Amino acid sequence: MKDTSTFPSPIYKDVVLEPLFEGSKKFFKEGHLAIDQAHCVMLVEQKIISTDEGSKILNALEEIQQEVNFDEIKYTGEFEDYFFFIEHCLKEKLGADLAGRLHTGRSRNDIDHTLFKLNIKKRLLQLNNDLEQLINGVLSVCEQNYDTVVVAYTHGQPAQPTTFAHYLSALVEVLLRDKQRLLNAMDTVNLSPMGAAAITTSGFDLDRNRVAELLGFEKPLYNSYGCISSCDYITSVYSAMKLVFIHIGRFVQDMAQWSSFETGHLYVPNAFVQISSIMPQKRNPVPIEHMRLIASKGMGLCDTLVNAMHNTPFTDMNDSESESQQVGFLAFDNSHRLLSLLTAFVTSVQINETKVHQHLDQSCATITELADTLVRKENLSFRQAHHVVAELATYVVEHELSLQTVSVDIFTQIFEKHIGRSSQLTEDDLRFYVSAKNFIAVRDGLGGPAPSEMRKAVSQYKAQLQSSNAQWSSIETFTLNAIDVRSKVVTDLISKRS
Repeated sequence: MKDTSTFPSPIYKDVVLEPLFEGSKKFFKEGHLAIDQAHCVMLVEQKIISTDEGSKILNALEEIQQEVNFDEIKYTGEFEDYFFFIEHCLKEKLGADLAGRLHTGRSRNDIDHTLFKLNIKKRLLQLNNDLEQLINGVLSVCEQNYDTVVVAYTHGQPAQPTTFAHYLSALVEVLLRDKQRLLNAMDTVNLSPMGAAAITTSGFDLDRNRVAELLGFEKPLYNSYGCISSCDYITSVYSAMKLVFIHIGRFVQDMAQWSSFETGHLYVPNAFVQISSIMPQKRNPVPIEHMRLIASKGMGLCDTLVNAMHNTPFTDMNDSESESQQVGFLAFDNSHRLLSLLTAFVTSVQINETKVHQHLDQSCATITELADTLVRKENLSFRQAHHVVAELATYVVEHELSLQTVSVDIFTQIFEKHIGRSSQLTEDDLRFYVSAKNFIAVRDGLGGPAPSEMRKAVSQYKAQLQSSNAQWSSIETFTLNAIDVRSKVVTDLISKRS
């Protein structure tokens, strides 16, 4: 069969190759240079190419970066992709023989996955920094709200009183676990694929550890087949990030309910409120809607990456490569927007305690503690106490009263009806035991909302955060130091040019 077609097909060029070329210029230019430099240095140190050859290659790479206006370069199809464009530029400066020596012992396969990991690593570090800022912000709000009462809901209905600090601390615990999940994902990202070549390494005496060091990776990913085929760094990163979006989306949904007119427990300051073009009374906390939307978008983008891996062959394939990676970068962009906005929002809002206490009283949300008190003070079983206070709650709700206004005589009548004797509780006792303050104060066991317990909890969260930050900081420091080390080695080698 005679084939007279020429590469690339115009449609293939327009819808695939040109967008990928533009993406490489935008996202991978710095990474390409770093990989070229690190690989070239290693080739010299391993005596696979001479010092003079390496020096000339490194110098030419620097000149290309300085001389080529990448913004103006357009994809024409003359070169298949960005890699071959850079190789062409090298050939123009050094000739085909010397320029071609840079590619000794490597492939676009290991280069690509190294590029992707370098980019994801940078974004993971930023994501962690954003999470750290959010957690610090939430902890500061906790410290200001140990005594601030809020309504805890179950099944969408008022359940019991707790404190804003207690509620927010539950979020802090989730975010700390999110940081750990991302750190676990970073463990896989932080392993270098370079040296795997196409998929089975090569016959050259490459020093994979040295290239990993120069690029800021912890060490090489061991199995060369896995370097190219496993792609679990993609699934682990975006699965962990998806959970961040899910968890924050749930919290944001609470903020929407709490700030609604009917609930009114959360006051959103004017800085985060938009108005209506027609209804002058409206205060719309629209940032809540944007945070919910960004969280949903981010989750969807993460799903796109994970789903792209589904049912793909366990080998090299484009499903995991540049086009998918750029979708993933959008997920990181959304995480930065979401976490930055939420940090500013959560440190600005306030609880409307008057409305909270009104709803607590009307809903009888403190009445569980009255049942517990009857167990302790009247020596009842909890089930007996439950029957008494359940009927009291029904009476209060039916007569549109509250636990602070219902007559103690009603309580006494109900008690005698179920127990067959009088209660020892006075009216002052009744008011005290059904107060939100008492409800919270007695719950001073591990994990409870009492201020004394919450102070211990916040102290522990700060220690956990500090430990997590130290682990992330060591990765970031090593990565930045690698840039300095590589720059120095490259400069030294260039200076040895003949």
